[in-house]
Amino acid sequence: MNVNQQPHMASPYGQPQPGYQGYPQSGYGGQHVPGGYPAPYAPYNGPASAYQPGPPQGYSPYASFPSKALAANLVSDLSSSSPLDLGMRGPPTSGAPPVSAAQAYSQFGQGDIQNGPPPLGAPPQSRPPVSQPYSQGAMNLSGPQPPYNQQFGAPPTSMQQMTTQMASMQVGSTVPSPAGPGYAPPTVSQPSVSAAYTPSAPSSFAPTSTVPTQPPSTEGTPQPYYGAPPQQPFPTAAPPFSAPGPTQPPGPPLASQQTFPQAPPPSQPPFSSAPPQVPPASYGGPPPPVQASHPRAAPPTSQPAAFPGGPPPTSTPTQYTGPPMQQPPVSQPSSFHSGPPPPPTSAAGFPPQGGAPPRPPHPGIQGPPLASQGPPMSQANHVAPPQPGMLAGPPVPGMAGPPPQPGMQGYPPQQNGAFGQVRGPQPGYAGPYPGQQSYGAAPPAQAPAPPAPKRLDPDSIPSPIQVIEDDKANKGSEPFVTGVRGQAPPLVTTNFHVKDQGNASPRFIRCTAYNIPCTSDMAKQSQVPLAAVIKPLATLPPDENSPYIVDHGESGPIRCNRCKAYMCPYMQFIEGGRRFQCGFCSCVTEVPPHYFQHLDHTGKRVDCYDRPELSLGSYEFLATVDYCKNNKIPQPPAFIFLIDVSYNAVKNGMVRIVCQELKTLLDYLPRENPDVQSNIRVGFATYNKVLHFYNVKASLAQPQMMVVSDVADMFVPLLDGFLVNVSESRVVIESLLDQIPDMFADTRETETVFGPVIQAGLEALKAADCAGKLFVFHTSLPIAEAPGKLKNREDKKLVGTDKEKSLFQPQVSFYANLAKECVAQGCCVDLFLFPNQYVDVATLGVVPTSTGGSVYKYTYFQAQSDQERFLNDLRKDIQKKVGFDAVMRVRTSTGIRATDFFGSFYMSNTTDVELAGLDCDKTVTVEFRHDDKLSEETGALMQCAVLYTSCSGQRRLRIHNMAVNCCAQLADLYRNCETDTIINFFAKYAYRCVLNNPTKNVRDSLVNQCAQILACYRKNCASPSSAGQLILPECMKLLPVYLNCVLKSDVLHPGADVSLDDRAYLRQLVSAMDVAESHVFFYPRLLPVHKLDVECDTLPVAIRDSEERLSKGGIYLLETGLNLFLWVGANAQQELLQNIFGTPAFGQIDSNMTSLPILDNPYSKRVREIVESFRAQRSRYMKLMVVKQEDKLELIFKHFLVEDKNNSGGASYVDFLCHMHKEIRQLLS
Repeated sequence: MNVNQQPHMASPYGQPQPGYQGYPQSGYGGQHVPGGYPAPYAPYNGPASAYQPGPPQGYSPYASFPSKALAANLVSDLSSSSPLDLGMRGPPTSGAPPVSAAQAYSQFGQGDIQNGPPPLGAPPQSRPPVSQPYSQGAMNLSGPQPPYNQQFGAPPTSMQQMTTQMASMQVGSTVPSPAGPGYAPPTVSQPSVSAAYTPSAPSSFAPTSTVPTQPPSTEGTPQPYYGAPPQQPFPTAAPPFSAPGPTQPPGPPLASQQTFPQAPPPSQPPFSSAPPQVPPASYGGPPPPVQASHPRAAPPTSQPAAFPGGPPPTSTPTQYTGPPMQQPPVSQPSSFHSGPPPPPTSAAGFPPQGGAPPRPPHPGIQGPPLASQGPPMSQANHVAPPQPGMLAGPPVPGMAGPPPQPGMQGYPPQQNGAFGQVRGPQPGYAGPYPGQQSYGAAPPAQAPAPPAPKRLDPDSIPSPIQVIEDDKANKGSEPFVTGVRGQAPPLVTTNFHVKDQGNASPRFIRCTAYNIPCTSDMAKQSQVPLAAVIKPLATLPPDENSPYIVDHGESGPIRCNRCKAYMCPYMQFIEGGRRFQCGFCSCVTEVPPHYFQHLDHTGKRVDCYDRPELSLGSYEFLATVDYCKNNKIPQPPAFIFLIDVSYNAVKNGMVRIVCQELKTLLDYLPRENPDVQSNIRVGFATYNKVLHFYNVKASLAQPQMMVVSDVADMFVPLLDGFLVNVSESRVVIESLLDQIPDMFADTRETETVFGPVIQAGLEALKAADCAGKLFVFHTSLPIAEAPGKLKNREDKKLVGTDKEKSLFQPQVSFYANLAKECVAQGCCVDLFLFPNQYVDVATLGVVPTSTGGSVYKYTYFQAQSDQERFLNDLRKDIQKKVGFDAVMRVRTSTGIRATDFFGSFYMSNTTDVELAGLDCDKTVTVEFRHDDKLSEETGALMQCAVLYTSCSGQRRLRIHNMAVNCCAQLADLYRNCETDTIINFFAKYAYRCVLNNPTKNVRDSLVNQCAQILACYRKNCASPSSAGQLILPECMKLLPVYLNCVLKSDVLHPGADVSLDDRAYLRQLVSAMDVAESHVFFYPRLLPVHKLDVECDTLPVAIRDSEERLSKGGIYLLETGLNLFLWVGANAQQELLQNIFGTPAFGQIDSNMTSLPILDNPYSKRVREIVESFRAQRSRYMKLMVVKQEDKLELIFKHFLVEDKNNSGGASYVDFLCHMHKEIRQLLS
């Protein structure tokens, strides 16, 4: 069953769709359908009359949607290459020309994965050359191209105008035109074609009738579809946008549909100030004559002049087929900043009609067309070029569309997958948006009988994999030098080396935008959140230096007199070096005599590069006693282990495992210098309804136990001997750890306390006058009579109601008050939970999440299968770099200020983030707001200062500085954002909102904000174009797919099987995640293991998270950051199974295994290395689960295929994109 499918739906493969297994079938092939439009999109497994024109009535993104079609073009998912063959569909000029041949199945460079059935009985046939019945814009698909055919719209640079025509969503790259909503006129010097929609044209689809028609042929029964028929090996990945080649026999023209030149690979920056990225591997066509990409060229006359910088990139289209295209040099001027000039329109403002002669080029643009212009005039048959980066979408019923282009260049249409096939409507469904009114389509009345529904092809919409791969290719090889203000770093998925030259490394700080709007009005208009995700103690790779430690002696760090900012590269020395002017508040401060140094001829101090604080973005100062609590040097911290010894804890093996492991782990306590013993002291206590403290003083022969049964008034019964040095008391400690499991082996006590346990640890730290960390190992809801007692309030009936928010709030205030006391003492709490039922994580997690601690949860813990995960988490948790008693403050330059903070910490005022403990995995997210205007010259500065006690007891200040640009044009803001960080911020913001708002309201507000961001871009930065086009900024083209993953996450949209504890746990976990972890958490990494090349170290290219990308003959590794799944297809090769699992038979694979057998062959070794390398990258150990196709575990696995519809009603990516487009249109209208 397709993942997206919901049981009540008529079917993604509803009533069995005829032959949907990747086998020929007429009916969805490029076959002629009554309305005359071959479906440009992938098999639309879902409601029938798909995008009926008009805004859907009452449509919600979570309605049941069609699921996606398979498209295996791994690398080059269209995402990046935005323009697709889904061009602007204009009205057919005179009936749809016949489809002249069956389309060959995968013309997409997809290798052998079939995207859907080719029409029955039609032998794959190569796509007819141009000599076919003429249709507008015909272009030779496979032959040599005329010199300019590359130029539809600007060269692939960074404008991804993903025009997706959904409901007139053109996912295509058509040049938007000034013509006003609903039309996409052709670009300059292109022959016009009837554009996407002309109101006057009679609509060729009947929007009104929703009665689906059966696909013509109904032979064959569907089988669960996993991609190609088994016998076809899954290709490793098609080269990005591979030109039609042997693997892709070109197919017939699409009937009555314009194929558009493909969009350019997103990877290339438009003519924007960003440097061009490497051109994708194989685009066709000779390189365009002049591909300009000069950032500040003046826009063509018809371009709105408001943005001198030109619109920000929206990935521009180009066609591919032929020699690889050169990347345009950055230095060439272009007549247009970052997108093609809007095409001229005919008098009425409609795009010129189908057979009209090409228009003359824009006045003032002479010579060969620039990249941003269309093909030369002589190419009369060209289609209107797609707007950069737009995906041309399928015609919407009710929209007229242009005739097909025989042999148009660009991607060959893909069989039932990519573009160009009609999919028969599914029995029993109305369109996805029944009764939709037209989105600018012709009035329903004129419509003839309903043709088959159209559906967006998944390959035509932005692909996360493509964007990730492009970024690796473009930014992975060069070091990222931080000296340039306001440059966006490589993505978190790219491996890169950082050279600190004055701004903090992106490993410490990532911003949502590296160009901040100059005014608050502009920020409000764009709705782009201005935030930084800061990971102050992040671990750096071995080839990068840890921040240098600067010691200014008794006098301490040099600071600004007024705002107290610390000395940094933004301080300007004046008066020969005797004074400095603060970069944050402009105040002038005297330089202390011991710090004086002369200036060179540029005004820099001559010792600038010898001092980290004058030349680097990140460094540490040794703090003086003035920075210590109560003005005295801190004691070294302590670790206290508090172990639940109730019946459940003993029975499930947790007590024995913890005691056994601690004997070893005590040798690995954190230390500054690996050669010196750690000076952290340790203490031990156990508890059930009462607490047991242990005296492990070195002078004792045996440990002594002291019991405190008065839990209402907790105290520590011994001062001397509770906290000890490991090396001195090792013998006694080991004796204790050996005895504890036996002491409680026969316990019958099932009740536990929890509040008094934390109070006990806190009291011990107070008595020792030190900071420290409590490790609490706990199993059940604390129902015993004691402070902090809880009751079971799990009520599934509240889910989805207005009272649901109460389930995320702590049920008593006791723990919030206790957390405040812990923070004051520097007592951080890490909680390890082993529940078999509801334990109220929302309440128990309050202390850990307020003190900078962590919660680890092992539901239904079983020693055999979960021990490895728990012990690895415990080892990492005890050994990782950590600071205590930390206070963090973020200072900013005049004009903005930090207003909101997200993470695991406590705040007693509005500026200081207090963390009892701060480890190397924790992040603090800071949101900024304007309080004045900013200037483009000075940019905006932020300085994050963290005062903490190191594990050796030294008080330090870690400083991270970051400068970003300020912009007066919205276009510049949209050119320099980072989607992964925006999503990290949105998730944290939304997850906090569920404490006080119904989840539905939270989801709606997220969708609304995202729609506002994209609508503002569309309105202010993109060239005018048809309202039917969805145009996305290049750097945000993945915003919809990632946002949909957040909306569908268990916290905001839970399935029936997700417990309240799990949701509370994930909510707390995400609040402190860094960008790399939130990225893989929301959009898991799916690796085709069967394509592994054991000879080389590189990994196969990941594939998109959708069931239709899976091949029955494949084996895939899915990583979520918390779990690893190894999915094994039923038809996987025996040799592969033998190499990995040690058995050639699929049926003999043990799906209960949690680790792969160690076999003596290179394949086994390499797969195990990959699993280990994935685990090493994450802060939590990921347990491996083997999932056999059609096994019961497969439901869990499919939950993470986030581009598909899910069981709890979350929309698929394709459907959400349509919904997003509708929201944007509503805002624009």
